[in-house]
Amino acid sequence: MDTMANSIFSLLVTILCLFLNTHISLGTDTISASQSLSGDQTIVSAGGVFVLGFFHPGNSSNYYIGMWYKQVTAQTVVWVANREKPVLDRFSELRILDGNLVLFDESNSPIWSTNVNATMFSGGSVHVVLLDSGNLVLKDESNNNSKPLWQSFDYPTDTWLPGNKFGYNKRTKTKQVLFSWKNSEDPAPGLFSFQIDPSDTSYVTLWNRSRIYWNTGPWTGRFTLAPEKRPNIILYFEIVSNDNETSFMMHATNSTVISFIAMDLTGQMKQLMWQPANGWNVLRTFPRQQCQVYASCGSYGSCNENSIPFCHCLTGFEPKSLREWDLKHYSGGCSRKTELQCGNDSSFGSDKFLAINSMSLPENQMFVKAGSFAECESSCLTNCSCTAYAYNNSGCSIWKEDLLNLEQLGEHDNSGRTLFIRLAASEFRSSKDNKGAIIGVVLGSTAGFVIFIGLGLIIFLKRRKKIVGAGTTVGGSLMVFGYRDLQNATKNFSEILGKGGFGSVFKGVLPDSTVIAVKKLEGVGQGEKEFRAEVSIIGTIQHVNLVRLLGFCSQGTKKLLVYDYLSNGSLASHLFNIERSNILDWKTRYQIALGTAKGLVYLHEKCRDCIIHCDIKPENILLDNEFCSKVADFGLAKLVGRDFSRILTTMRGTRGYLAPEWIAGVAITSKADVYSYGMMLFEFVSGKRNSGQCELDGKISYFPCLAASVVMKGGGNVLSLLDPRLEEQACIEEVERVCRVACWCIQYDEVDRPSMSKVVQILEGAIEVELPPMPRSLEVFSDDLENVRYFSDPSSSKSSEAQSHMSLFLG
Repeated sequence: MDTMANSIFSLLVTILCLFLNTHISLGTDTISASQSLSGDQTIVSAGGVFVLGFFHPGNSSNYYIGMWYKQVTAQTVVWVANREKPVLDRFSELRILDGNLVLFDESNSPIWSTNVNATMFSGGSVHVVLLDSGNLVLKDESNNNSKPLWQSFDYPTDTWLPGNKFGYNKRTKTKQVLFSWKNSEDPAPGLFSFQIDPSDTSYVTLWNRSRIYWNTGPWTGRFTLAPEKRPNIILYFEIVSNDNETSFMMHATNSTVISFIAMDLTGQMKQLMWQPANGWNVLRTFPRQQCQVYASCGSYGSCNENSIPFCHCLTGFEPKSLREWDLKHYSGGCSRKTELQCGNDSSFGSDKFLAINSMSLPENQMFVKAGSFAECESSCLTNCSCTAYAYNNSGCSIWKEDLLNLEQLGEHDNSGRTLFIRLAASEFRSSKDNKGAIIGVVLGSTAGFVIFIGLGLIIFLKRRKKIVGAGTTVGGSLMVFGYRDLQNATKNFSEILGKGGFGSVFKGVLPDSTVIAVKKLEGVGQGEKEFRAEVSIIGTIQHVNLVRLLGFCSQGTKKLLVYDYLSNGSLASHLFNIERSNILDWKTRYQIALGTAKGLVYLHEKCRDCIIHCDIKPENILLDNEFCSKVADFGLAKLVGRDFSRILTTMRGTRGYLAPEWIAGVAITSKADVYSYGMMLFEFVSGKRNSGQCELDGKISYFPCLAASVVMKGGGNVLSLLDPRLEEQACIEEVERVCRVACWCIQYDEVDRPSMSKVVQILEGAIEVELPPMPRSLEVFSDDLENVRYFSDPSSSKSSEAQSHMSLFLG
């Protein structure tokens, strides 16, 4: 009876697990010769880091054997065995056969194998084990000291994991290659790849396995062309070069931090780091700009760094595969909506050309002799294979192939040219072609319009007091907007003003001609009621140095905020602008610094609840017509009570401005904003990002270190710290005052930092500022610059603190 009960219980558990579609761990990290893996069964590495099992990506009905992080809530697959040969049933089987690990489909046919010559080993002596490094190793049990028969580290898919060597085998003359997924639901090799160039020990990214579009530069102790030439404090590299190989071993400085490098399906290599509260955080991308990826939008697709998504089909074209574009895979490109006539009889006439301004010209052009625009156009029009032309003082260029690698440049980018795209004449049908139809529609609707105009006028007058532009006022002056209203106001979110940690900002115009800035929030988890309550609080906050919130939109997952539009943009756009005609003089910088401090005082001390901004940086300081500073994005971090007892476990803000307590994991108070403000003050003085290198006594330093050193000496020439574009045209007392305040603001212990109200008093000259001590964060930072082995030797006693501070400054 007990046996039957146990059998029934086991059957019910199995059925329940299948119904819930959960993965069942075998309770081991090993598949032996007598075991197999099928269905929802998995194996887990000994330390619980990685899981191996069957998975299906997205909505795909295909199944694959893959490996993912156990601790990461969003399943992130880092290795796929059968990426080109999916199975249709997760009840296929993975088992050991004849010394190999083999995947069999539902009909028991072999689909994938480790494919090693293991005939010398008996079937029972071979097993496979999943290591905490993410390496799946095929071993011979009879000889524990032998090298692996096979290991997944030798056959990566799209991900380079810490602890793995990645390079070139000199004996077999083979390279390891990372291939992007084809799309987010298909792990088959895509168009983009990453591999070593052994000739100069550099790594390159390629399009279609042939076209190099970015490289790291040769190794000289670091990769010379790596983005921003900054040290990577999460991962570091060690070269392995001998008669057998030229490879690089990637190491993690902290084994508890989940981070890796992967070839993204967009063609960018990305370094990702997992943050439990925030999800995956992109630390680096290379190439840095998406549009530097060759042909990232495919044929007749145009890349635009300032649009979301970054790819668009040219006018007259549409995606070849809407499903691929929905999956954010654009490299398949676009196709014509209407085939070219090219001299054929047509009621619409011959083909015509559409001018597209500010474009980067595609490659493979042919130069033809033409003395004018008309001759250039004619030479293309009379050639049926010609798809586009361009003409300027250099002559006439035409293209006879599909147009690749197009980029829409900014209006003020002098490298942009006008490209004339060939389209079927029907794409140019004007209002004249439909004149009769339009007249009929107008006459037919006039009577109806007259009838409804009276009713509409009455309704309008009744709602006049409630309607402003496209939004309905609620709770005082705050307006509720419909999503479609904001979509129309921003011309479908076409003009982007900037991107930030909370979302992207777009310019818009309301029906009453009010210019607005619309922020599309990302990752908002609040429900409707909570979101409205939080926004209502932000809407009550009014101060001359804070950006005014006009209204909001909350429709399902669509959460948007509507602000006043400030014509002079962000402080960053002026402070770091290289054009001498647009330089902020010292007096303006000082007033902006003072106004920003006053805005923060209001947030910290004058509101009903203390509001900690959590992301003070030049991008979040906006300027009106009079260059009066306005703090933006306040209140988007969580409100914190006056007792500051709550710990914000989610790391917000921007690296380079983060206070040490963010990394230390202690309670976050308003003093975190003080630290960020202090880091920003250094940039007011230098006119450059703090990450910019400079020289100090012949040693490499960073500006905060240099500024603090000059201030510590007392009586030093602080004007030598000033933005050279200002040519020392500044009040020396004010420059020294700002530098001293900055050093006080970035003290390691928050109790040593002044409040923002005290900062205002100092900047206004009401109280004197004493000589500050050298900030401990700068001391550690300076020491680390002199001894880079702290990064390559995680066992160093200074490594942890040095890395923490390095990340605060450089990210």
